[in-house]
Amino acid sequence: MSPTRGAAARLKAARAARTSVFSNIFLTGGKLAAGLFTGSVSILSEALHSGLDLAAAVMALLAVRKGREPADADHNFGHGKYESMSGLAEGLLILAAVGLIVWGAVGRLLSGETEIRAPLLGVLVMGISAAVNVFVSRMLFRVSKETDSVALEADAWHLRTDVWTSVGVLAGMAVIAIGTWAGFAEVHHLDPIVAIGVAIVITRAALDITRRAYNHLVDRSLPAAEVESIQSLLREHYPELSGYHSLRTRQAGPERYIDLHLEVPGERSVAHSHILCDHLEKDLQRIIPGAEILIHVEPKRENG
Repeated sequence: MSPTRGAAARLKAARAARTSVFSNIFLTGGKLAAGLFTGSVSILSEALHSGLDLAAAVMALLAVRKGREPADADHNFGHGKYESMSGLAEGLLILAAVGLIVWGAVGRLLSGETEIRAPLLGVLVMGISAAVNVFVSRMLFRVSKETDSVALEADAWHLRTDVWTSVGVLAGMAVIAIGTWAGFAEVHHLDPIVAIGVAIVITRAALDITRRAYNHLVDRSLPAAEVESIQSLLREHYPELSGYHSLRTRQAGPERYIDLHLEVPGERSVAHSHILCDHLEKDLQRIIPGAEILIHVEPKRENG
């Protein structure tokens, strides 16, 4: 990735992460106040969810700042894995929230303390939360795609799951409000049931985020589609070279790495081989933008 492009990506990613931090401060405070006033465990679970979103957004902000720094003497391959570590931590935070939400909801069901005060307040707060998070999550998904940031993508999934769960809690509060008006006290038991539903929904997103970040940290190969596009490109150049082997790929945060051994006819000059490598690198950069590419040139093997 060029220095100019890298600086622009760092600036854009940091701006997006700051927006997420500020929106989560606002939403966490609003949900906590509403949850305490209404006595709703589902709204309190959403406050906890947003609190973890806030922690995740702060981690994402720190990660994109550090992860986009250029390579230095102590980090020869750059700092991309800071973003991967942030994504892993965020996924684990969501799973921790799931456990706390289920614990509180089951406790309410067993104790029978499920009465909700002013459920329409919950409807209002959850509606505002869903609207804000739709806007911010869309922005984060767009910027994460443009900058290839796993930390911002993880943060976006945090907020997207918050949209789904906020809508679920909103619907639950609306039903409770209608049931209370109609004189059905049993409808209040819906609140902890909705909270458990919130936990189930966000578990899948947590597992997906954790898996992707873990794959980066253990140097898993690039996705099969990207590897196939690399192999197809190399096959296109067979008339100019004798073959290739030891193709290796990996990803660290936004950075992708490709290295391979390229076989050329023994009679080819070093200058010609260098030109061929430059040509291949440009073509690989076209299909995997910003990739770090290392090509080892060697003469054609006798058994090749």
